Amino acid sequence: MPHHYHGVVWIDHHEARILDFNADGANAGKVTLKHSATRKHAQFSGKASWRESEDAGFFDEVAAKLDGIGEILIVGPANAKFGFLKRLQAKHAAIAAHVIGIETVDHPTDGELLNFARAYFKKADRMLPQVD
Repeated sequence: MPHHYHGVVWIDHHEARILDFNADGANAGKVTLKHSATRKHAQFSGKASWRESEDAGFFDEVAAKLDGIGEILIVGPANAKFGFLKRLQAKHAAIAAHVIGIETVDHPTDGELLNFARAYFKKADRMLPQVD
């Protein structure tokens, strides 16, 4: 199925929800972590960190679902969105070039996520210079 021009990915350390859309419709997809996430441990203290480990394979699978989308917004509740962006920049530069924003968003429904993304892109499009 071909992608719409705009896309949003909501991502945490366990799953990613991907919506590509236009004014008339949307396609939804989901990628879930194939194994249990583990917590990082401090190297010398042995104490567990509250930060989840980042799974490169999971991020790569999400990146593959975003291939072909013209403008991408990355959102999520915590640090996974930043880890995902770093992975895109390091290993998927062509996809990273289509990322136009990154925002903190808690745990929206698909409808709330779609509304948020449409409003975000509408605002971003208004900021672009108009060509005559």
